[in-house]
Amino acid sequence: MKALPKSKCCESRSRCKRCPIRMLKDGTLPEGLTVKRRQLMTLDGKKVTKNSIRRLFAPRRSKVPSS
Repeated sequence: MKALPKSKCCESRSRCKRCPIRMLKDGTLPEGLTVKRRQLMTLDGKKVTKNSIRRLFAPRRSKVPSS
């Protein structure tokens, strides 16, 4: 599993592996996300929460009917 990006950059000079700025530069930021003013956002400018990031990376569950 890839590393989840942080929702906000910690402004450390040496960037961590989950830094959204580093992920954007390296090209590993998930599709549909961008960074504005050191905060992770969607392409239409809405802020991204931790739960919405988890939903992007969560494996899809298939609904199995109970017997």
